[in-house]
Amino acid sequence: MTVAEQNSAAMPDATQYLVRALHDRQQIRDILEHRRPYAAYALGQLEPMLFRQTDWWLSSSANNQGLMLHSRGGLGNATFAMGEAGALDALLSLHPGPRQTFLTCEPHHLETMLRHFELEQRQTMIRMHVTESTFQPIDGPARRLTGADARAINRLYRSDGVPSFYSGRQIEDSIYFGAERDGELIAVAGTHVISSASAIAVVGNVYTHARHRGQRYAQCTTSAVTELLLRTCRDVVLSVDPTNSPAVRAYQRLGYAEAARLIEGAATRRDATGGSALVRRALARLRGRGKGAEIVRIRAPQ
Repeated sequence: MTVAEQNSAAMPDATQYLVRALHDRQQIRDILEHRRPYAAYALGQLEPMLFRQTDWWLSSSANNQGLMLHSRGGLGNATFAMGEAGALDALLSLHPGPRQTFLTCEPHHLETMLRHFELEQRQTMIRMHVTESTFQPIDGPARRLTGADARAINRLYRSDGVPSFYSGRQIEDSIYFGAERDGELIAVAGTHVISSASAIAVVGNVYTHARHRGQRYAQCTTSAVTELLLRTCRDVVLSVDPTNSPAVRAYQRLGYAEAARLIEGAATRRDATGGSALVRRALARLRGRGKGAEIVRIRAPQ
């Protein structure tokens, strides 16, 4: 009897998953395309410069699969999860990623994620989505911002006491629009991700000075960013706190609609040293000899 057969006999009620590293961008893209609005950030990571800083893993059984992305970059480590919870459990048992990361998953993944991570200040968010056919632009006092506006942008973001250090180059490489009053920048909207290859973008960093809220400045700057993005992108998305009803309504008036619910938060790996995952990987590789994969069996929660 092989090691895999012995393992199956010992856990008859468990599901067997084959775990493989993915290196082919088109193969990854094909998987992500099924969930474009939810997977917008991950699609952005397929851009050549960013792809070099990523690790992708696929877990599959006879009926289900899960995809995990661990990325590194200027904003720190990030982990993205998509797919069936059991498949993600199999992935995380072998490849939990860095000790500290910023996790994005879906609500039905939460029980699995909490077995592998401590989640600090986790937040449920609405992922909203707009296309050229659903977009409803509004006119407003918004102008395209440039690198020369970086100091004013940072000053605006800091008005709530939050550190901000955007460089002129970062503004030039993105799309930002702002609204001004009496020569002062009072509202801004920008982008987190623009992927030309995937024709998708993520709007973010939307902010209005506290003295000028409730006057549709955020809506008009977001409209201007969205309108420009839709000239080259099939899909534009953003994330919003579901308890922020004014923001949700403002985005709905622009034609955005809910596409998914997600959970985000700073995550700390429970396996502090990574030793347990190392042992499991060694066993999984032994089971997967000859299949070009790691094999792990996951018992369904009781």
